[in-house]
Amino acid sequence: MELVTAKDLKKTYGTGNAAVDALKGVSFSVEKGAFLSVIGPSGSGKTTLLNLIGCLDRPSEGSLSVAGTEVSGLSRRDGARFRGNKIGFIFQSFNLIPVLTVFENVEYPLVMVQEVPASTRSKRIMALLEAVGMADQKKKLPDQLSGGQKQRVAIARALVTHPELVLADEPTANLDRDTAQSIIRLMKTIRNDFQTTFIFSTHDARIIDEAERILRIEDGRLTSNGNNGGIRHD
Repeated sequence: MELVTAKDLKKTYGTGNAAVDALKGVSFSVEKGAFLSVIGPSGSGKTTLLNLIGCLDRPSEGSLSVAGTEVSGLSRRDGARFRGNKIGFIFQSFNLIPVLTVFENVEYPLVMVQEVPASTRSKRIMALLEAVGMADQKKKLPDQLSGGQKQRVAIARALVTHPELVLADEPTANLDRDTAQSIIRLMKTIRNDFQTTFIFSTHDARIIDEAERILRIEDGRLTSNGNNGGIRHD
């Protein structure tokens, strides 16, 4: 089953002589349960693509379907509602709220986005904190955590709304090699346990090796698309 389908996807920023074509007619599909990495040089269009899939931006041309919904024409309000219910995000800068505890950071989307009753929030949050190995840190604030611990909390927060798709833009960029690899393996384990689809971008070839499928983007165009192992990514 295809979870994401893009057809001739284009994104242009600016107009006239100042126009920049970030994506130039990209077409692909992503099956449900995929563990996929988007790779390419800086400025190639990776982040733009993730932003379009995540309904943070809209394409200039083409069509984009996510979880059975054509999202290319959604209004900002409808896009935000769809994003809150279907998509989780993991950022390289973690984006944890510094005045909230680990538990409260994971709880935040349930209060602000889905309004899940308090009676059911705690059980769901603690199950995810257990899954990412952070249950014993639930009362700590972000500045009391290591980079790897912060990213584990961010993963739990991304999953707490039970999204069908998780997007991760350079999720290991601020982590050392061993921690980065453990985070990617954790994401893969969670994919297997929760049947969540993961699409992530990275420059690190050692992290790319953990992906099962790779999309390579160069200068706004899709230059390769296939299972890992047969695609050169050094």
